Amino acid sequence: MVSIGTLALPDFPLLLAPMEDVSDPPFRALCKENGADVVYTEFISSEGLIREAAKSVQKLDIYEKERPVGIQIFGANLEAMLRSVEIVEASQPDLIDINFGCPVKKVVCKGAGAGILKDIPKMVKLTEAMVKKTKLPITVKTRLGWDHDSIHIVEVAERLQDVGCAAISIHGRTRAQMYKGDADWKPIAEVKNNPRMQIPVFGNGDVNTPEQAKKMRDEFGLDGAMIGRASIGNPWFFNQVKYFLKTGAHQAPPALAQKVEAARRHLEMSIHWKGETLGVLETRRHYTNYFKGIPNFKPLRTRLVTSDHSEEVFAVFDEILDQFAFYEPA
Repeated sequence: MVSIGTLALPDFPLLLAPMEDVSDPPFRALCKENGADVVYTEFISSEGLIREAAKSVQKLDIYEKERPVGIQIFGANLEAMLRSVEIVEASQPDLIDINFGCPVKKVVCKGAGAGILKDIPKMVKLTEAMVKKTKLPITVKTRLGWDHDSIHIVEVAERLQDVGCAAISIHGRTRAQMYKGDADWKPIAEVKNNPRMQIPVFGNGDVNTPEQAKKMRDEFGLDGAMIGRASIGNPWFFNQVKYFLKTGAHQAPPALAQKVEAARRHLEMSIHWKGETLGVLETRRHYTNYFKGIPNFKPLRTRLVTSDHSEEVFAVFDEILDQFAFYEPA
């Protein structure tokens, strides 16, 4: 069993990574149904929260069916972060996660996200203040360091633990790497193997097959895996990983009818949550993966990702079932 504060999780839990414009309530619900043990919101700006920006406030929406759920916030201003904790608490998440890893320039240039990796004392101070501000578990998601020459993640993780951080998720790249090259899990394993570390250490980055998850568990000894891009349009990935870890065999892929039904529900929930326009627009990114591998699918995929009206998309779903009635996923 793995524990984050008083939150008890199964051995080697699988966590849905916080992803901007991806890990919203509809997608989190699908991932939860398909084996995710913990799900996280998209990252939310502390400055947006205290200014009551509509987009930031909407991201606080969480639902009972997706628990345990963590709300992730980012920012570099201590006062704004502490005020945002009070706002986040009202949504009653199971934990609050601090984003110290986002490499995007518009976040980093403000000293937030991975930008704080240039100022480790501030990172520690901010974490400590947030721990003291709430009774909810405070967790951290971060990267190995700013660049190759500033990888001090073993020391950083220990200092975060010492000020009350309840768990840490580490992406196996530096900020300088962005998402290029292979993720390096060795420094994450060094964090886990530090005899002073008592909190869970989760690995993130390149967990894109069940074999990679098994490797993270068995060879690197990490406490769990945080899964991001591999789940986009593929919420079944969590159960596929669990099946492989349990049996050593690959679970049969979902039938086409299951994929169409998931895509349909995803769109329906998105429209219910965001409205027609945004619901249609922000679900598009998932369709390529939902229907990956189907031969001669390009004309239908083009319509899925260019249609502006939900009735057109739903009609395409029906056409998929008609045209590929005998298709069997490999």
